[in-house]
Amino acid sequence: MHEQRIGTTRTLLGQDDGGLVRRTVLPGGLRVISEHVPGVRSVAFGVWVGVGSRDETSAQTGSAHYLEHLLFKGTARRTALEISAATDAVGGELNAFTTKEYTCFYARVLDADLPLAVDVVSDVVTSAVLRTADIDNERGVILEEIAMHDDDPDDCVHDAAGEQLFGDTPLGRSILGSSESIHSITPRAIRAFYRRHYRAENIVVAAAGNVDHVVLVRLVRKAFADVMALEETKAVRRPAHVQPANHEPVRLLTRPTEQANLVLALPGLVRADPRRYALGVLNAALGGGMSSRLFQEVREKRGLAYSVYSFSTAYADAGMVGVYAGCLPRKVPQVLELCRQELNEVRVNGITDIEMERGKGQLRGSFVLGLEDTSSRMSRIAKAELLYDELPSFAEVLRRIEAVTLADVASLAAELLTGEPRLTLIGPFDNPADFAG
Repeated sequence: MHEQRIGTTRTLLGQDDGGLVRRTVLPGGLRVISEHVPGVRSVAFGVWVGVGSRDETSAQTGSAHYLEHLLFKGTARRTALEISAATDAVGGELNAFTTKEYTCFYARVLDADLPLAVDVVSDVVTSAVLRTADIDNERGVILEEIAMHDDDPDDCVHDAAGEQLFGDTPLGRSILGSSESIHSITPRAIRAFYRRHYRAENIVVAAAGNVDHVVLVRLVRKAFADVMALEETKAVRRPAHVQPANHEPVRLLTRPTEQANLVLALPGLVRADPRRYALGVLNAALGGGMSSRLFQEVREKRGLAYSVYSFSTAYADAGMVGVYAGCLPRKVPQVLELCRQELNEVRVNGITDIEMERGKGQLRGSFVLGLEDTSSRMSRIAKAELLYDELPSFAEVLRRIEAVTLADVASLAAELLTGEPRLTLIGPFDNPADFAG
């Protein structure tokens, strides 16, 4: 989206474009964006910070997620109990999450309680005290979360697949960090990470629902006054993604599990690639639903797996496409053979007219139905501001989906699915060479 002067407000979309969306830029570069959704009595409010696990050095691994937890432990004005009790008292929701490229703190409340939501969420983000005692106590909670994650082979295989594809880079490491990294992070390092990244120019404030933009801006201006008063700094330079040159074709994590979990992964598209709509159609045909090739061949016709699907993940400068399956250990060779066959078939011959129309229908439906609540709408406008360079109207998104052709999908499949996929496998096995393609 185009640059906008501090202190100005701009209308990005009109009501006829799917919803009235307005943006104001406040001192320090803090951006406030809202969408008015007629006919609802709720508001979803979020503070989105442009920092995630890929912004960490190897010594900081897990810091962004650790910090997300810590900001709820108390501020200059509220204890941890008072933070949670404030939204509970009005029947609202309060939560947060960390990804590889951003962190979000959000609340969903009745429209009359928007001032409370803005005050509480903004207080958490701007005024955390980060006491040493709280940092040390929460360390145990994070370690328990890592242990819980490690006990779930479905979660583990996706993390391991990212590491297999991207190596020991910020994109390849777990968002949670490791037990070793969490033990080594000091209170001083956490506070420095907070001061470095939680600055006005790195924050987008978003709201969707029965919200008046002028009122929202007034509330945010008051809540973020101290942050906006800080001296502007040079933009934090995000570490460039570097894909290691050498990988083992198979990564095996030996565990005595009842079910084997596997991922076949290949490099994908970057987030802003205009071919992402063609990729959505390709993904739907390959493994995006019950009518997809993988589901039909692996589960319906042969009963080899309960769960099998394809997926795509996109970042600012890298991406991943892949296939996941969970099956009995003895069925892994057959499941792998079928998955590789389907990937190769799509690479060579593309998809059919029927598959393309079905894929477009899936994309249209998931897009429109996914925006039926205020939280989804808030996420859409926030991500457009923080991650993309545009906010297309509903009609424009549907137009781009409809414009995808068979040739587009075939060309993309031939590009992305070339080469031997990297295999990550968790199960009771000993020799990775047994599963090489």
